[in-house]
Amino acid sequence: MANKKLVAGNWKMHGLSADLPEIAAIAAAASSYGNVDVALCLPATLIERAVRAVPGFAIGGQDVHSAEKGAHTGCTSAQMLRDAGAALTIVGHSERREAQHESDAEVKAKAEAGLAAGLGVILCIGESLDVRESGRAVEVVDAQLAASLPAETRDNLAVAYEPIWAIGTGKVPSVGDIGEMHAALRERLVAAYGEAGRGVRILYGGSVKASNAAEIFAVPDVDGALVGGASLKAADFLPIVAAAAVD
Repeated sequence: MANKKLVAGNWKMHGLSADLPEIAAIAAAASSYGNVDVALCLPATLIERAVRAVPGFAIGGQDVHSAEKGAHTGCTSAQMLRDAGAALTIVGHSERREAQHESDAEVKAKAEAGLAAGLGVILCIGESLDVRESGRAVEVVDAQLAASLPAETRDNLAVAYEPIWAIGTGKVPSVGDIGEMHAALRERLVAAYGEAGRGVRILYGGSVKASNAAEIFAVPDVDGALVGGASLKAADFLPIVAAAAVD
């Protein structure tokens, strides 16, 4: 049985109180697609206000610290996200792995902390253009996933494959390349978790938009999308949700 698709928006460092009406428009329209889970991962400063504005709609964070609390200036714990009303969080996004030098071990610890607190977790992995052009993309991403996976899986764990060279560039791998990668990731998940690994959703991310979403969602083992810039406006994001809703 196919997994229910998840379409999550990553607003990155965008979002002020003036954007709450856009969030409300997305939440209202998303409610009509009962066969798709929809979420928005917002800046920490906006989470509580968004949760109040759109009760019942899944609002998430973009990162979480691995510790429950402590001397970690500027960081946010899983319990803090829960307290603000968040239902999920992203961990291991390439922009954090690269700019913040996060290791696979750190990403694994963050994922485990989020899951332990009851948050859904979207665990990101992906390769650089140099790796893709060297022909080692599957090998490298598979190893990254193996080293980042939590010790135990839960229903609210998802994996997001985002080729770094495709994020925000308009470039997208061929459907054959996406299919090859997602098949390899599924094998890794089953190897790690047994049959439960088939229930872990694998999202694709990297310049997903209305014009290519349907083609991407038709690829086996693509269980949804992690969407960047196209999630900032309802007019751009909702057609992607609609594409995911097509059986």
